[in-house]
Amino acid sequence: MRTSVLPLLRRSLVDSWRATLGWTLGFVAAIVLYIPLYSSFSGPDAGFQDIIDSLPAGFSTTLGFEDLSSGAGYVQATFLGLIGFVLLTITATLWSSAAIAGDEESGSLELTLAHGVSRVQVMVERSLAVILRLTWLAAVSALLILALNEPSGIKLAPVHIVGGCLALLGLGLLAASFGLSVGAITGRRSYASAAAAGIALFGYVLNSLGNQSSDVEWLHTISPYHWAFGNSPLREGADGGALVLIYGAAAAILVIGGTIFNRRDISA
Repeated sequence: MRTSVLPLLRRSLVDSWRATLGWTLGFVAAIVLYIPLYSSFSGPDAGFQDIIDSLPAGFSTTLGFEDLSSGAGYVQATFLGLIGFVLLTITATLWSSAAIAGDEESGSLELTLAHGVSRVQVMVERSLAVILRLTWLAAVSALLILALNEPSGIKLAPVHIVGGCLALLGLGLLAASFGLSVGAITGRRSYASAAAAGIALFGYVLNSLGNQSSDVEWLHTISPYHWAFGNSPLREGADGGALVLIYGAAAAILVIGGTIFNRRDISA
């Protein structure tokens, strides 16, 4: 294994191709289901604004439904900020919790380390495997939205589609970084899953609460979800500073987790 190039990364990708394919089809299905429906709601007789106005007070603002009549608002509310976010959070949680903590609970991590593989190598390559798979899902999403851009009438700038999917990917990577790091620190898959899903839910809830009133709008400043989507990347383009913050936070969490993992005892 010492002479192989990134053996753990390659093995992880090979072993997980079926799961990756399954989740890819799930993303494709969600996009194909939701995006083309926009043309049904965007006509002058669609009465979509009346539907929004009929919702309970504050409900549309909480869920980000206040701008469903525009292409950018519709894609943000239906896919990028909702179903895509949920799907990517689930995949990030499953893959990150299994990458290290799952192996440790099954006893295979000790066997891997016994073959002369360092803990740093385990952390780096297993993290890269998760990162590449999440990046693949975000890339597929961007390409498919681009393909449906004109046919569905959403008429988004291609660079804004890419920026929006980069923001979505950043949230997935942040969740995965918590799952990988907590899994590496504790060796418990349940803790890793809770951490990954928890940071995603934390950001979403704070953003929703911050949308309710100007008195609690300050909650947006500590919401990763708002960092990613607060400036409406599909309409205005991605916020470079916010992306640096999200991706930088994910990298920092991984470094912290890897450092502690490199020093603690590994249990069978």
